[in-house]
Amino acid sequence: MKSVHSSYFEGILQLRNPTKELMQFVEAKIEQKEGVFISKKAKVRNGWDLYLSSGRFLKALGKLLQQHFGGELVISARLFSRSRQTSKDIHRLSVLFRLPSFVKGQIITHRGDRLKILFIGKKVGAQNIETGEKMQLSYSELR
Repeated sequence: MKSVHSSYFEGILQLRNPTKELMQFVEAKIEQKEGVFISKKAKVRNGWDLYLSSGRFLKALGKLLQQHFGGELVISARLFSRSRQTSKDIHRLSVLFRLPSFVKGQIITHRGDRLKILFIGKKVGAQNIETGEKMQLSYSELR
């Protein structure tokens, strides 16, 4: 069993452009899960970094956020240490969840074309207003 200190964390949930509803959703999910806690909460330029005690829960929470709110999800792990007891690598997880700056039904301009947002999920579905052409775009293309 792991010893748990108040500063212990296995990963960081990076929330960008969060709404009040998103923050309440995250905090409620963390409270519901036994043995998972926020060891540190840091305000950053365009959101929050939450340091969580469970990497497995963090990954599942990121996927749940994308299903529920739609948005960009990036999960990455970096080598943190090596266990002296088991000689296994220990990784710290970073889960970035970025809410888009637009909503379904909104009309945006992308590369000179006017697009209507049809859906927001892993990718963004849009329809060109002039030509009627439908397309799927990644979040990086729309930044």
